[in-house]
Amino acid sequence: MTEHSPFALEFKDPSREVERAVAELRFGRPIILEDRSRALAVLALDAVSPALYDQFASVVGQKHELFLTRNRAEKLGITRASDIVAPLRNVSFHQASELAYTPGTKHLSAWRKANELESASAELASTALLLPAMVCAEVERDDKRFSSCCTLDHAQLSASSNVRQSFQIVARTPVPLETFGYADFVVFRGGLAQKDQVAIVVGKPDVSKPVPIRIHSSCITGDLCGSLKCDCGDQLRNGLDLLAKAGGGVLLYLDQEGRGTGIGAKMRAYGFQHRGMDTIDADAQLGFGADHRRYEAAVAMLKLLNIDEVIVYTNNPTKIAALSDAGILVHARSAVTGRVTSENEFYLRTKTARAGHMLDVDALIAAE
Repeated sequence: MTEHSPFALEFKDPSREVERAVAELRFGRPIILEDRSRALAVLALDAVSPALYDQFASVVGQKHELFLTRNRAEKLGITRASDIVAPLRNVSFHQASELAYTPGTKHLSAWRKANELESASAELASTALLLPAMVCAEVERDDKRFSSCCTLDHAQLSASSNVRQSFQIVARTPVPLETFGYADFVVFRGGLAQKDQVAIVVGKPDVSKPVPIRIHSSCITGDLCGSLKCDCGDQLRNGLDLLAKAGGGVLLYLDQEGRGTGIGAKMRAYGFQHRGMDTIDADAQLGFGADHRRYEAAVAMLKLLNIDEVIVYTNNPTKIAALSDAGILVHARSAVTGRVTSENEFYLRTKTARAGHMLDVDALIAAE
């Protein structure tokens, strides 16, 4: 009788297979993404070296193509576009990079609509915090030239979405804060890549009543370094202050820098903003939408804290909708504001005009 490893079933967990594929892409190596009808060799242009890009092109006989999102396609002059792919025959690594994320690039002369499998490669890029520009080539199943590559079935990618809500508390410890006294820092682990997320419990919130909360996405530049380009640092500190004044509450600090695109993409977008672009157009040049943040972790954290009714301190209606859709009862909303500076005024007006944030910038300026 053949003995089976006690870990065999665990190794088939779709989330683990996705994480392996993501790791390979971040290392600049190709993976195979497949469904019932086709197999696709995929590289992340953001991570691959020029030498491996050239090698990949040679192996697939110059039949490789560049996947671009609808947002990037529109910046290339393709109106009402969906996700697209463009041929890369005899296109150098540098030229492909210009097509993928360089402002001012001329629109494509040849392209086609991306299929579902090609679009799925961008979801992997998002999980990997890489730019959604993928070098793809359709190959035969079990192509020996790619036998050492990680293979991921599209169904595994779809199934892995369920794991995003799976979290557990791994630590809870009081920490003395300069302004607010002791606050409990609760660490949650879970989701894809088993990231650690943090809840800061200020005071003694009564979970039998609606609990004041704030969902705050990490911002290294604003939260830690006092960047004047945004109001994130002010919102973090003012949010904690509002929770304390409300008699206690919870701030959920989520690891999703750059509205979910990652610190690398955020810094690239900052470079474009120095050229005069607003924050949304800068992200679109890189292939991103207006906001890639997700709130399954926040919902899971609240449930583990036995909180199912809340008062939300936010200016962002998307957060309220995400909580409501997940069954968290939102009783009320209160604004959280910061200073308006010459450096962040354009950013704040963009969030109001283009992202629907509930913020009266003129009133804030008048109040200062």
